[in-house]
Amino acid sequence: MNLPTTVPQWRKSSYSNGAGGECVEVADLETVIGIRDSKKPTGPHIAVQRRAWAGFVASVRLREI
Repeated sequence: MNLPTTVPQWRKSSYSNGAGGECVEVADLETVIGIRDSKKPTGPHIAVQRRAWAGFVASVRLREI
């Protein structure tokens, strides 16, 4: 896996209420999508292929309808 050449821009889930609850952050890491726990930003994160992330997001959006 290639490491990113720039500092990742992590963004919180749109479902985050800002009250310190359980939040997920995602970042574009050039070749993959990074996912981490917002309460532990220096902790481990996972990386998934872009296609897998797109499929996950599409599946979640379908369930919102």
